[in-house]
Amino acid sequence: MKKVFVCLAIVLTTVAIQAQKGGGVDKTIMDLEQKWAQAQKASDADAIAPMLADNFAIVFADGKVMNKSQALDDTRKSKMDSVEASDLKVTSYGDTAIAIGVWKGKGTDGSGKPIDERERFIDTWHKMPDGKWQCVGSGNTDIK
Repeated sequence: MKKVFVCLAIVLTTVAIQAQKGGGVDKTIMDLEQKWAQAQKASDADAIAPMLADNFAIVFADGKVMNKSQALDDTRKSKMDSVEASDLKVTSYGDTAIAIGVWKGKGTDGSGKPIDERERFIDTWHKMPDGKWQCVGSGNTDIK
C-alpha cells in the first residue's frame, strides 16, 4: 500500500510540474504577443525583429505572403494610430506554442493605404536552441 502512495505522489508531482511549465509558456507567449502589438503601433521593426525566426512567413487575409524582411520593412513604413491584440489563447506542445487572438489596427500600412481592420490571427511560436521563443509563422483572416 505504501508503494502505491509513493507512486501516486510521484505521478501527481510530475503532473503539477508539467502544468506549471505550461502556464509559464502561455504567459511568455502572451507577453511576446503584446510586445509585438506595441512595437507594431510604434513602427518599431527593430523591437519585432528578434521575435521573428529567420524563416518567418506571414499570410494575410487577402492571400499576400511576406517573409521576415518584408514584414519588418512594412512595419517600418506603417503609421498606426492604434494596434491591439486581445482575446489571446495559447496552447503549448513542448517547444512549440500556438497563439490565437484578435488583432485590431487603424492607421496606414507600409504602402500608405489606410487600414481599419479587425482580424483573427494564429501565430506559431518555437523555442529555439538558445532558449528564446520566436514566431515562425503567422496567418490572419478578416472578422466580419
